[in-house]
Amino acid sequence: MELPLCPAKPRPGDRIAVLSPSSGLPGVFPLPYELGLRRLQDDFGLKAVEYPTTRTMGASPEARAADIHAAFADPDIKAVITSIGGEDQLTVLPHLDRDLLRAHPKPFFGYSDNTNLLLFLRNAGIVGYHGGSVMVGLGRPGALNPLTEASLRAALFASGEYELTPAGAFGDVDGRWEDPGTFDAEPETEPAGGWIWHNGDRVVDGISWGGNLEVISWLLMADRAVLPVESYA
Repeated sequence: MELPLCPAKPRPGDRIAVLSPSSGLPGVFPLPYELGLRRLQDDFGLKAVEYPTTRTMGASPEARAADIHAAFADPDIKAVITSIGGEDQLTVLPHLDRDLLRAHPKPFFGYSDNTNLLLFLRNAGIVGYHGGSVMVGLGRPGALNPLTEASLRAALFASGEYELTPAGAFGDVDGRWEDPGTFDAEPETEPAGGWIWHNGDRVVDGISWGGNLEVISWLLMADRAVLPVESYA
């Protein structure tokens, strides 16, 4: 495993690429997407730059890979964030140019199906950030979740350690994204029970690895992006 590259962070006023490497849902549900874009500009001071497949449902894997290459190769783009996840980003990986991405490292933000690209970048030795979504996190109805805002701001602009804290409440019932009324109020939540740790009686340190477990299972079945165990030692 090559030593990881920690790409330089953007600053307020910089341009950030908004890509849809998985699903072009911004073209289907513009309300949460455009709300997320406004918050990128108004709350974080970043200028969003869209690409040909950002709002295109059913874009080919080759076209989505081309947008990834264009965003990373553009010196005026200082970071890359995804619009949302999906379910077929695995098909994009064979079309990616590892050397191009490593030659132009950028902070990359995404989760869910974007675990594919996060692991691809990690294998290329580029640090990425498991989190951040224009439509879901930034496009949350009513207001940004304070924990989301604080952690994303730290990941975007700060360096060094950042302590994650458990959420005091959670919710898993969303309104209809095509209904403007959905965005008038924050989603309903209920108290959270804190974190549950596996093997929580011991401390382990090292470079983190992983992401969405379902996506990792797909990668294992397809024999893509997941390296032999000894590569992660």
